Amino acid sequence: MPAIHLPRTIRIGGGVLDELPEVLTAAGLSRPLIVTDAWMESSGLLGRVEALLGKADVPFRSFTGVVPDPTVSSIDAGCAFLVGGDHDCVIGLGGGSPIDSAKMIAVRGDRMIAELKAPHQEDTPDLTIIAIPTTAGTGSEATRFTVITDTETDEKMLCAGLAYLPQIAIVDYELTLTKPARLTADTGIDSLVHAVEAYVSKRANPFADSMALSAMRLIWPNLPRACADPQDRAAREALMLGALQAGIAFSNSSVALVHGMSRPIGAHFHVSHGLSNAMLFPAITQWSAPAALPRYATCARTMALARDEESDQSAVGALVEALHRINADLAVPSPADYGIERAQWDSLIPLMAQQAIASGSPANNPRVPEEDEIAELYRQVWD
Repeated sequence: MPAIHLPRTIRIGGGVLDELPEVLTAAGLSRPLIVTDAWMESSGLLGRVEALLGKADVPFRSFTGVVPDPTVSSIDAGCAFLVGGDHDCVIGLGGGSPIDSAKMIAVRGDRMIAELKAPHQEDTPDLTIIAIPTTAGTGSEATRFTVITDTETDEKMLCAGLAYLPQIAIVDYELTLTKPARLTADTGIDSLVHAVEAYVSKRANPFADSMALSAMRLIWPNLPRACADPQDRAAREALMLGALQAGIAFSNSSVALVHGMSRPIGAHFHVSHGLSNAMLFPAITQWSAPAALPRYATCARTMALARDEESDQSAVGALVEALHRINADLAVPSPADYGIERAQWDSLIPLMAQQAIASGSPANNPRVPEEDEIAELYRQVWD
């Protein structure tokens, strides 16, 4: 049976950010480095966290050099900043990029990041990691993974191991109330992909299944609501809990082909991770489903897309149709609509297919593709 790994402490609910000083004290931590980005600083949220710590007489320093899809050079800068102070923990504040950056800054030490990429497993933590997500999407606050981009090779390097699992997660849905519709849509679909892939993965297990199915129930009906009304607090709370559960699910199972094919799109064309997942999700689901028809049918029934008495084939058809429909409703662009040139896309397909295979995620898919099949799927996604 698989081992189950979770953050030691998870605080969930509106307003729990205010409990940060108390959480640090309870964990015996007193000298945090905050890792975040310029948007968190300009929005005032970093200032709010700094004020909380200052009021509690907790000394801290803040690194605001995180970039979207963190790069080796941005991690280099963060690590250099870290050694300039005396810290016993690292707080990742923001979306997936700040939290992924905080993980690597806390773990890396003096090693090259390429030494840490999968299949290498890094299980011994150095500094304690605290995650404060501000998007309902990546689930990074509960996962044992981080992804760093090597800009010299345009490769998104997946790094895995218990060292990257935050010991503390502070999950406050009120931090998502100001998210714009595009970010809400992309991160919401990202969460849904996490849940579905964890459930159909070859590494699925009963614990991860329970988290994945619960996440689907929360995300599917509430994503359109939150996009339509950003101040819908009930929908925002459901999406935040769903993202957390989906993160727990895939961290204790795995992601699969959608993620394997998504990372090269992000690296080469600078498409956000959630959006590239959304571009791929319907086509990859349709291709993969014949190898795990009952599992995908359960996803459809859990999302209330099919009745219990419907055949698995019919349920999966409804699922694929619904994934196409939600992409249309949420204005998910195709690669062409996004502005990617067809010639550039086609020229990179062989390399993207190789990088997808090398990530290891496609091997967890219920239908395991060959490299030429991944190449053909990239062509289908364009068409």
